[in-house]
Amino acid sequence: MADIRVPTLGESVTEATVGKWFKQPGDAVAVDEPLVELETDKVTLEVPAPAAGVLSDIAAQGGATVAVGALLGSIKEGGAAAKPAAAPAAAAKPAEAPKPAPAAAAPAAAAGTTMPAPPSVKKLAAESGIDPSKVEGSGVRGQVLKGDMLNAIERAASQPTPVQAPVQMRAPSPADDAAREERVRMTKLRQTIARRLKDAQNTAAMLTTFNEVDMSAVMGLRAQYKDLFEKKNGVKLGFMGFFVKACIQALHDIPAVNAEIDGTDLVYKNYYHIGIAVGTEKGLVVPVVRDADQLSLAGVEKKINDFGKRARDGQLKIDEMQGGTFTITNGGIYGSLMSTPILNAPQSGILGMHKIQERPVVVGGKIEIRPMMYLALSYDHRIVDGREAVTFLVRVKECLEDPTRLVLDL
Repeated sequence: MADIRVPTLGESVTEATVGKWFKQPGDAVAVDEPLVELETDKVTLEVPAPAAGVLSDIAAQGGATVAVGALLGSIKEGGAAAKPAAAPAAAAKPAEAPKPAPAAAAPAAAAGTTMPAPPSVKKLAAESGIDPSKVEGSGVRGQVLKGDMLNAIERAASQPTPVQAPVQMRAPSPADDAAREERVRMTKLRQTIARRLKDAQNTAAMLTTFNEVDMSAVMGLRAQYKDLFEKKNGVKLGFMGFFVKACIQALHDIPAVNAEIDGTDLVYKNYYHIGIAVGTEKGLVVPVVRDADQLSLAGVEKKINDFGKRARDGQLKIDEMQGGTFTITNGGIYGSLMSTPILNAPQSGILGMHKIQERPVVVGGKIEIRPMMYLALSYDHRIVDGREAVTFLVRVKECLEDPTRLVLDL
């Protein structure tokens, strides 16, 4: 008998929600064949069969919350496929797991400790939700070290996590209205999006500055070379590649927008991992183009095209959505004319692109019709001053209105 268990889900991810089972008890399965879909707060992944045989039973039904290493079901190796008789209703419902003892997940802290937690511990606490004051420290005078937090997270991950009731509760609707309402449970991804966006608003001193860019030069360049570009590189020449390159140039000139706060320190990132927000049916995800400054325009477009396809198919990996230093989001594809994007914490800046719209502008003392786009930069005012934010947007505008700057690194 081979057990089907929840695999390691990635950094700081300790639980998942069971989605759709692709097989039912009695079905024959091949080794590495997808058996069940798991939904975490970051991605949706498929659990493959650990062995060939017959799916014997399902221990965790759809909608159940399971921790890393939890039993999902079992496979009878080498058995012949045969549909079992209908099981009693009670058997179909998995037994409710006992709640973990608080002491097992987080041992009591040493009494009387006065040593503050280091920044690495605070970061792990924010990501995992484990209170460092309840973790037994092994450092000087009981200080909680990074290793202590990692051990506490591992212990917590080995225990099933009870589902917390939502904090915000609405007043019940009148009976006539309630009959016409539909109540759908929020997915893990949607819950995480809601929590992270609200955390960003509560934590950062967020401010947005605007500018507009004349897209004539980029659109002309794209129209002139798009067929040759696609023929040579096997990918279409879009607008996002130009924006990524323009942002990298601006980030190089204004490093504060590529930094983050860690405790009382400012961490300046001397690399450029650009997150590209992608809308999917299940919510917004942000895959990261790592070291985008080292990629050609074609390389950036290929990465973005690949991420977009796999995001919509739910095939992105967790590590592909971590480590971003700056984010770009494009509301223009949905028709947005102007918006104030919310920071992707702990990053200090996010650029919002919008719809390209023909508008009358003054050029050389004459009114002309030009394809214009509003740009919005939301930034953390704790790190980025207004002068730096405005200068950043001006740099992006200059690069897009004169793309030669990107080639000549000006």
